[in-house]
Amino acid sequence: MSLFISNAHATAGGASQSGGGWDLIIMLLAFGLIFYFLIFRPQAKRVKEHKNLMSALGKGDEVLTQGGLVGRITKISDEKDFVVLAINESTEVTVQKGSISAVLPKGTLKSL
Repeated sequence: MSLFISNAHATAGGASQSGGGWDLIIMLLAFGLIFYFLIFRPQAKRVKEHKNLMSALGKGDEVLTQGGLVGRITKISDEKDFVVLAINESTEVTVQKGSISAVLPKGTLKSL
C-alpha cells in the first residue's frame, strides 16, 4: 500500500534443506585448509629456518641483530643462549641468540 515498500506475502509450504548440514561441514573444512596453508604453514617454516640459523652460528660469523646492530661473534654460550658481539675493536655487546636475525657474508663489516 505504500509507494516505496512492497507487500510481503507468505508462501504456502516451507522450504526443506537439501544438504543435511554438509554445506556447513565443507565450508569449515575449506576455511581450515585456507588457515593452514596461508597462516600456520609459513609461520612454522620461518620458525624452523630461524632454529637452523641459531644452531649454525659459529665464532667469527658476522651477524645482524633485530635491533640493527652489526657485529662479529666473539663468544657463544650454548647453555645460556647468549652471544658476545664485537661491534668494533674496542666495543663488545652481549645479546641473546634469538635476537640475531641474519648471518651476513664475510667482509661485510669492513665494507661498512
